Amino acid sequence: MWTAGPCPVKSGLLAGHATIAHMLKTTSAGGIILNAKGEVALVEHEGNFWGFPKGHIDEGEDALAAAKREIREETGLKELTLVRPLGSYTRFKSLDDGGDDMSEEKTIHMFLFTTLENDLVPEDPHHPEARWVAPSSVAAALTNPKDRAFFRVADISLP
Repeated sequence: MWTAGPCPVKSGLLAGHATIAHMLKTTSAGGIILNAKGEVALVEHEGNFWGFPKGHIDEGEDALAAAKREIREETGLKELTLVRPLGSYTRFKSLDDGGDDMSEEKTIHMFLFTTLENDLVPEDPHHPEARWVAPSSVAAALTNPKDRAFFRVADISLP
């Protein structure tokens, strides 16, 4: 029980927590990329956090352009074929352990892509590793539970 000082929740003093009035709301875009073997590209974010390649939409970009840019930066993949939009979902920014950093709520627009490229060479130093993962292992490899839930319902079938 707090006996003195401001309420840690109302004042945003607890690390990773923010009041609703102070919560940053952002929009991101990314993709699920399938190679010729049907494997999915996943990327490591700083601190052993595994997820889809994605990131904030820059000013003047639409979601598709941002998804392609983020995929290139985080995987090195440049030759992408858009299959279809996969919809969007909302989650908090992730902590390294997969928990929620409630200071930022993200709406993430996702797209399904294919590529004939096999080499994953991240350009972004904040995403030091990328790997191809069999679809049956993707959900277990994803750190954030909302990413896992999205993947489980995403239609990654090819026409």
